[in-house]
Amino acid sequence: MMLEARDLVLASRLNGVSAQLRPGEITAICGPNGAGKSSLLQVLAGLLPPERGSVLLDDEQLAALHPRRRAQAIGYLPQSGEVAWDMSVRNLVALGRLPHADAGEAQVDRALAALDLRDFADRPVSTLSGGERGRALLARVLAGEPRWILADEPLAALDLAHQLALLEHLRRAARGGAGVVIVLHDLALAMNHANRVLVLDGGCCAADGPPELALSAGTVERVWGVPARWLGEPGGRALVAGSRPSSNSD
Repeated sequence: MMLEARDLVLASRLNGVSAQLRPGEITAICGPNGAGKSSLLQVLAGLLPPERGSVLLDDEQLAALHPRRRAQAIGYLPQSGEVAWDMSVRNLVALGRLPHADAGEAQVDRALAALDLRDFADRPVSTLSGGERGRALLARVLAGEPRWILADEPLAALDLAHQLALLEHLRRAARGGAGVVIVLHDLALAMNHANRVLVLDGGCCAADGPPELALSAGTVERVWGVPARWLGEPGGRALVAGSRPSSNSD
C-alpha cells in the first residue's frame, strides 16, 4: 500500500511538496519550527485539505475514500496530548477499534503491552503523567492496527527508555509491512532510527533520502543555520552543533 503526496500547496505552510512514502519503512519528517512538518502530516492523514495537489492511497484519492475505510488504513497521533473526557486507559486504547467491526480485545491487550501500560489499564487517564498519557494515546492508534502510522512528535514527552522502546515497536511495525511516518525534532534519533528522512524548510522539501544523505552536516547547516558535524558509527551517531565541521566531516 503506497501513500503518495503530489505537489501539495497549503497557504504558506506547504509549497509544492511531493513524496512517495513506502510501506515497511520508518520515514522521519524533520525541519525547523514552522517548516510545515505538522501540516504535511495532517494532509497525509486526510485531516487538512490542500489548496492544490493531492494525496493518494494506492492510486486512490485519499479525499474520496469513505471515512471508515480511511480510518482503518491510517492511524494518526497529533502533537497535542489532549483527551476530551476522563476514562480508563483501557477504554481510551479501545477507541482505536472504532473503525472496525469488532471490539478487538486481543489488539487492545497487545497495544497496552507494547507501550508498557498493562499496569495502568484501569487507571483514569487524568491521573497519568504527560509521558504516560502520550503512550496511552499512541496505544490507541496501535490498537487499530492501521497500515500507516502517522505520529507527530511521539517521543517528545517520553524518557529515554520509553523513547527507545517505542522506536523498537515502530521498527517491528515497519518490518511487519506497515508504513511509519513520524515528525522528529531530535536529528540524532532520525539519523539512527529512520530508514528515510524528509527535510522541510519554509514549506518546501529541502532534502529527501537515506538519513546519512538527507541529514548531512551541510544540510543541517543550510536548513537549521548552525555549523554541525556527526560523530560515531552508523546507528550510533551523535550530532555536534554550533562548531565548525572539520574538512573531513560529512
